[in-house]
Amino acid sequence: MKRNRRICIACLLACLMCVCPSLQAQDSLPQLPPRDRNSGPVYGSFAMQRLMKYIPVAGSMPSAFRETLENRISDPKKELFPLWKKISQMNAPVRIVHIGDSHVRGHIYPYVVRKLLEEDFGGDAVLDMKVTYGTSGLAHETGAPGIVYHILGVNGSTCSTFSTPGNIREVAGLHPDLVILSFGTNEAHGRRYSPSEHRASMDSLLSQIRRECPDAAFLLTTPPGAYVRNGRRGPRMVNPRTSLVVQTQKEYAASHGLAIWDLYDIVGGKSFACRNWNAGHYYQRDKIHFTADGYRLQGLLLHEAIIKAYNDYVETQLGGDGH
Repeated sequence: MKRNRRICIACLLACLMCVCPSLQAQDSLPQLPPRDRNSGPVYGSFAMQRLMKYIPVAGSMPSAFRETLENRISDPKKELFPLWKKISQMNAPVRIVHIGDSHVRGHIYPYVVRKLLEEDFGGDAVLDMKVTYGTSGLAHETGAPGIVYHILGVNGSTCSTFSTPGNIREVAGLHPDLVILSFGTNEAHGRRYSPSEHRASMDSLLSQIRRECPDAAFLLTTPPGAYVRNGRRGPRMVNPRTSLVVQTQKEYAASHGLAIWDLYDIVGGKSFACRNWNAGHYYQRDKIHFTADGYRLQGLLLHEAIIKAYNDYVETQLGGDGH
């Protein structure tokens, strides 16, 4: 009887060794199966649909920045909803054309947005080509569905000086679904700044682009803030006209039903925007242009605001809280 029991035990051990060849004599057999730390809760179909469509995005605002506002696009008329619909369906290329001044021409800030949106929604629509200051910011399309993000900045430009027939033709030739307009820094450097002239130049630029691109949506952005010289050789001071420029842009957007991303007030406004950038060492020496890290941060902030706006659209399409 004992001999038969020993044979049975030996056979059992041999079987275990065959099934688990890594099992050694000093290894103790587990008493319970290990806890599954990868599986989450089981979601219903509605919740799963929501999870599949939402795009996760992390907050990018430096904790040291003071008097900041929530980083969101203001779009009370839901002018961007047709764009979000195209992106959510993504059955064709979705084209974004980002125009503006030297902040855009430097390529870093919009290029960060481009690459992150490609990660979020697909980059098969363009060739993966590195963009630097010395290269074109225009994307090279493949024809596949996905994000196509063109960068078209001109150093020193304002809404008025950008409104040349050549620039308008170039924007129109890119067939944008969205045009992002990032001007204001150079308007604020005009010592005889006129809000009425600024409104007229915005109206002219937008009217020309809209005439050539009737199906495009528009997103205005405000300038980040800059310093100016107090006199020809005096010390630098916060440019007092930037807040006037921003107020003009916000009033124009509100009266024309346009979406606007108010970077200036989001990062601290009249009291702290420039101080926050300066304390974080994000300015170049002229305290007008930004370091690579400064432009990367601006790109992260714009991307965050875009994804929040897209997720808000998803929320409305999925029925809010599910009821």
